[in-house]
Amino acid sequence: QVQLVESGGGLVQPGGSLRLSCAASGNIFSINTMAWYRQPPGKQRELVARITSHSNTNYTSYAESVRGRFTISRDNAKNTVYLQMNSLAAEDTADYYCHAHVTYYAGHAYRSDDFWGQGTQVTVSS
Repeated sequence: QVQLVESGGGLVQPGGSLRLSCAASGNIFSINTMAWYRQPPGKQRELVARITSHSNTNYTSYAESVRGRFTISRDNAKNTVYLQMNSLAAEDTADYYCHAHVTYYAGHAYRSDDFWGQGTQVTVSS
């Protein structure tokens, strides 16, 4: 099927930066939407940023809390999505999850499903 593997999390001081990566692999035909979610300790998972490719144009959207600080991008040739996080603050501490809506080849047919990565931890602390 399809696997999503995240990397790039870690411990960073307030005001610092991190770049998360998520690579999709498998029998992928196309990936329409890729996104980053996060789940702070004791809270529900929330959408951070989304990027959709259509007719060679990428459309992005952001949660209000990260707009202007985070940037989502993708490399379609590598089936990879990135999240550049700048000016990090303590409230950005969370487990970050990659999500993708993927069309893939499954046996004798194509299917479309949602897939999630295993998560990567981001801790912002001095």
